[in-house]
Amino acid sequence: MGSEARRHGYQEGIALDVNGYISEGAGENLFEVKDGVLFTPPFTSSALPGITRDAIIKLAKELGIEVREQVLSRESLYLADEVFMSGTAAEITPVRSVDGIQVGEGRCGPVTKRIQQAFFGLFTGRNRG
Repeated sequence: MGSEARRHGYQEGIALDVNGYISEGAGENLFEVKDGVLFTPPFTSSALPGITRDAIIKLAKELGIEVREQVLSRESLYLADEVFMSGTAAEITPVRSVDGIQVGEGRCGPVTKRIQQAFFGLFTGRNRG
């Protein structure tokens, strides 16, 4: 999936499940922020289980960010305030555009930044998780 995305000029691909809903990246989980709420596809959408995903969900809740696991349409990514991918290698990587459409302000948004700081704090001892 990643190599196909790169052939079309994108850095990463996003997989859809059999019903056409967002599933995951090539090796990453996907998160969307809309109106301060963090959304991520449920495992019923074939989302990858992962330690990083679980840590992000836990940290977001500790930060007072509402988390909802629900199916996400491709179009919802176009309307999101923020989108980011997570994984062991990707850590927490903001998505600036989807299908050439800018996400939010086209940079790392405030919710993503808060989660990134809390996540990296786990490794520096600033956040005990």
